[in-house]
Order: sequence, then structure tokens, then C-alpha cells
Amino acid sequence: MPSVVKTASLTTFALVAFAGNSILCRLALGGGAIDAASFSSIRLVSGILMLVLILALSRPAGKKRSTGSWSASFMLFLYATTFSFAYVSLDTGIGAVILFGAVQITMIMISLTRGARLHISEWAGIIISFSGFIYLVLPGLTAPSLTGFLLMAVAGIAWGFYTVKGQTSQNPISDTTYNFLRTLPLVLILVMVTFPYARLSNEGILLAVLSGAVTSGIGYAVWYMALKDLSISKAVVVQMLVPVIAAAGGILFAHETIPQRMLLASVMILGGILLVIMRKHFTR
Repeated sequence: MPSVVKTASLTTFALVAFAGNSILCRLALGGGAIDAASFSSIRLVSGILMLVLILALSRPAGKKRSTGSWSASFMLFLYATTFSFAYVSLDTGIGAVILFGAVQITMIMISLTRGARLHISEWAGIIISFSGFIYLVLPGLTAPSLTGFLLMAVAGIAWGFYTVKGQTSQNPISDTTYNFLRTLPLVLILVMVTFPYARLSNEGILLAVLSGAVTSGIGYAVWYMALKDLSISKAVVVQMLVPVIAAAGGILFAHETIPQRMLLASVMILGGILLVIMRKHFTR
């Protein structure tokens, strides 16, 4: 039971952190307090500083220090940058639905390539989810930006791969720290390319630092800890809660509204994925 409570606590913290990233990013970019590239760069550097400090203070005895991987670091950087640019034009809740819908579909597809076979109900769930994505971006007054949608979908795919890689982590804090550290060359390139277009303010910098140090740095390390006791299917299911938390935060902190199109699309996207995960309960 203690291990179950621990896993549940770690997972809850991580999910709130994920939703917090969406809220902080939208507050910063929606109000024009900072540009997307600067937000991404400050976020990643802040995460690095926080994680290096945590790793230096923890130094778990008896655990071999691991150093992450370049592939995980690239996925982390790709996720962080496309995530920020997407939130220039997306509301908090819509962005989170697209992000974690793409995450979940990616993880299901990875499971499929590893030999899993889909039941007819699972295929139905995937078709419903994709239909929800299509409906969400159909032309109309409440449809989100197509560019924002595509960028957030890429962010979700990258995060899906990053999450799957985390399941094999034996030292989550060390792996997360080195994954962040390995993004530095890419961050430097991003800063050099976008420096002439940088737009900074004290508020924007503060929001980026909070996103990097707390909801990203600490949040991702905690997520890697939780993943040790979560299967791919469970990791997919629990992340379905993030859009709900993010949408509530958007309403509370950013004074956003939830369009009817988003509500229906969310039910289709997340409901379809739930049908995939709950297949065993329908086929007994």
C-alpha cells in the first residue's frame, strides 16, 4: 500500500505540474509578456539550474548515476519549443487537449509497434479520437489556429516518446538532469537565431523561470519517478486528466472560456482513447 500511495502522490504532483506548464505558458505568451523562443530558452535553462542543484543535494547512495540520452534530450527540446510557439495562438484548455491527445495516441502507437494487437473496440477508439482532432480544426468561428494545432501536435508526439523513454529510467533525477543539460547546445542555437526578435519583460521572465524550475524541472523528475510503477496504458490514462486541470486553470487565471466545439472534441478525443485503454473491460 505505501508504494501505491507513493506512486499516486508522485503522479498527482506531475499531472498538476503538466497543467501548470500550460497555464504559465499561456499567461506569458497570450499577454505578450515574452516571445516564444525566449520563454522556451529561459524555461529550459531554469530547469537545468534547478535539477543540477537537486542532483547535487540528493546524491542517492548506492545508485549508479545515469546520464540520460541524446534522443530523449532532443525530444525534450522539440516538445518545449513547439509547445511555446503553439501557445501563442491557442487557449490553455484547447492546447492541453491537443497536446495530451497527441501524447496518448503516440504512446498507443508505440505500444502497437512493440507487438500489441488491437481489438475492434480499440480501433474504434482510435478512429473516434482522430475524428475528434479533425472536428476540432474544421473551419469555423471557434476552430483553433491550424498552425497552433500542428505545433502542439508535434509537441505531443515528442512528449509521448520522451515519456516512453522514461519508463526504463533507474535514476529519474539524474536522467532528467542530464536530459535537460544535453539541450544546452540546441538552446544556444535557438537564442542566436531568434535574438533579434526577443521580447522580454519581468513578468514574462518570472513565468518562464517558474515553468522551467518548478513545473518542468521538478515536475518531469517526479514524472520519471512515477513511471517506474506505471505501464504505458496507465500512463496514458492518467494523463487524460491534464486537459481538465489545465482548462480549469485557464478559466481561473487567464479568464478564458470553453467553446462548445472544444467540449465536444475533447469528449471524442479523450473518450476514444479511454475506449482503447478500457478494452479489456469490454471483452471479458
